[in-house]
Amino acid sequence: MAVCARLCGVGQSRRCRRGQRQNQQDQGSDSDMDEEEEERIVGQRLGDAGCEGGGPTSGGPSGGHVNRTGCLAGPNPALLHPQSLSDLPPELLVEVFSLLPGTVLPNVALVCKKFRQILNTETIWRRRCVREFGMEEDLRRMEVGGVSSRELYVKLLHPYRHILGLWQPDIGPYGGLLNVVVDGLFIIGWMYLPPHDPRVEDPMRRRPLFRIHMLESNKAIVECMYGHKGPHKGDIQTVKLDEFSTKCNQTDYHRMPGGRQEEFRTWLEEEWGRTLEEIFHEHMQELILMKFIYTSQYDNCLTYRRIYLPPEMPSALMQPGLFKGTYGSHGLEIVMLSFHGSFARATKLTGDPNVPAGQLTLDVDLNQPVTLPDLEHQRNIEELSRLVLGIHEQVQREAEQQNPSPPATVAPAEERDCDEASGAEEMGAESGLCSDDCQPGPSTSSGPPETQPFILPLGVMARNEVYPRTCRKCFYGTGLIAGHGFTSPERTPGLFVMFDDDRFGFIWLELKSFSLYSRLTDQLAHAHAPNMERFEAMLRNMQSWTS
Repeated sequence: MAVCARLCGVGQSRRCRRGQRQNQQDQGSDSDMDEEEEERIVGQRLGDAGCEGGGPTSGGPSGGHVNRTGCLAGPNPALLHPQSLSDLPPELLVEVFSLLPGTVLPNVALVCKKFRQILNTETIWRRRCVREFGMEEDLRRMEVGGVSSRELYVKLLHPYRHILGLWQPDIGPYGGLLNVVVDGLFIIGWMYLPPHDPRVEDPMRRRPLFRIHMLESNKAIVECMYGHKGPHKGDIQTVKLDEFSTKCNQTDYHRMPGGRQEEFRTWLEEEWGRTLEEIFHEHMQELILMKFIYTSQYDNCLTYRRIYLPPEMPSALMQPGLFKGTYGSHGLEIVMLSFHGSFARATKLTGDPNVPAGQLTLDVDLNQPVTLPDLEHQRNIEELSRLVLGIHEQVQREAEQQNPSPPATVAPAEERDCDEASGAEEMGAESGLCSDDCQPGPSTSSGPPETQPFILPLGVMARNEVYPRTCRKCFYGTGLIAGHGFTSPERTPGLFVMFDDDRFGFIWLELKSFSLYSRLTDQLAHAHAPNMERFEAMLRNMQSWTS
């Protein structure tokens, strides 16, 4: 029995067998023989099998060896016909172990002393660092500095692997987008910021919030990157699954010599790309000052919750993902476009005091396409309202027939401080009146044949006078508006316009304003949802965080 177990590679260790012999002295000879006796018997049986099979009886170039019975056997049978992993040569075991996930290698080391010794090979851990975390030439620098790839994996990459990916910081209604990545020899948490308003097609901006490394010690060091005085001591705590917190241990690094006024001016320049004097709209100034005061409370401690990118659907109108969009006086915000059967939905990742992060800002019914009239009639807001409101009333009637319920009472539109209303007042220009000197948006001539001309109706305000002048498809949808503090939320009808694979827009009919959205093109690793069920559960949780 013990011999068979040894051949299969699943037998007990020598220590276990010795303990078993002490407790069971009356068992047969197979259970009380030691490891050397088993190996002698296995070797003798293999040698006998070689003699019975008519092996060579004289020395020669065959590379055989004389066994215990005096027969000349061929090459070591354990090498020609290995019966277990332990019979393989070390170089092959290195190749095998390099293919295993790093999370299971500690269990492999518990099998036997040979495996534990082989797992000290740097090649195995170097390959795991490259395949799991994308590290390549940086590993050589670490090894020259005295830190092995095994230490890097065991003390840095493996302990903090759970925080890699996309996260939403808990900053009240404002939210945010954090991407934690392996960046060279560091794990860095990058806060993604939209471009300066209203340049929606500019690339995203990034700001490091924290970093983890092993450059100065044989253990991982967490540093806070907030402020303007360089990295300083920080801490990271895993609260629970899919949630972690960061804490700064030296908040004096966040302060500036000029006090709060200098901090505000610096923040305003980074956040908006301008000074307060350059912002003439009074309501917009109030919103900016409110955001600075609110977000400044979170400069020493923040909690993050995991978010996923939406899964791709074969029947999707366009590829789902993250987009930057214009939201009036609140500036640019980040939304996540996803597809759910016959509906397209945009969820806010960053928000504002009216409609906070996590809420469903757009809900588009793909079963309700809208055919645009010619350009002359597109300029008429009344014509567009007639088309969209007709579909809206039909959808409401169908919903009431399926789920009869008393109508909800909401505050009048003129009493709400909505996202787009203040932005429309600030612009003070009718984007529908575009002269011949206006530069149109990027051409979509390579689009499908159904591409048609598009122009905003007169009276509809937009923060971007340069927008695409052709579109592919239009659908009926609703947008979420609310008063300050997310009071009296209401879904108002509008028109969803798909311009191309990377841009779409939404016309808010009640507010007479237009939002343009452009795709976020940054490569985001460790961010895709495992399945649609997990993604939809995440969306429900996001709405509950800010409801």
